[in-house]
Amino acid sequence: MSTTTGGAAIGALTLRPLDPAEDAALLHGWVTHPKSAFWMMQEAKLIDVERSYTEIAADPHHDALLGLHDGVPAFLMERYDPAHRELVGLYEPEPGDVGMHFLVAPTDRPVHGFTKAVITAVMTELFADPATARVVVEPDVGNKAVHALNAAVGFVPEREIQKAEKKALLSFCTRAQFEKAVSA
Repeated sequence: MSTTTGGAAIGALTLRPLDPAEDAALLHGWVTHPKSAFWMMQEAKLIDVERSYTEIAADPHHDALLGLHDGVPAFLMERYDPAHRELVGLYEPEPGDVGMHFLVAPTDRPVHGFTKAVITAVMTELFADPATARVVVEPDVGNKAVHALNAAVGFVPEREIQKAEKKALLSFCTRAQFEKAVSA
């Protein structure tokens, strides 16, 4: 998918399945970077990252995709079934709910509008599945930047929840909310 934002071309954003063995070193650099503090893997060793993504690859309720910008790795997307992962017991899942995480690779040369283009591409991918009715996210309550990005693509916060590892802002985005937000 080719993406533009604010009239400026961002370039092509594509996704491919993550290969835990091949991509672990790349991901290790991303998830341990100070700008990725909310990913909560700051102290992870390379083997920890490979192990985590090997577990995700084997999980029928969770998967990870590597996002490419003009063919170069630039972001990570995870989708999960919130009835089985992450949010079990913290809310009542509805049919068609899909959980999502995304991480943009840290860079010293940020491109204006890139992160919004990435979350838009991630949401487009999720809603490409006709079974997806609503996307669920649970970012850290302190992650104000991601709250603004989520709002920009149609997410509506419901409430704060306490997860084992963080206080999170449970938010939802229906297909209609996403389409309205990105067409505005």
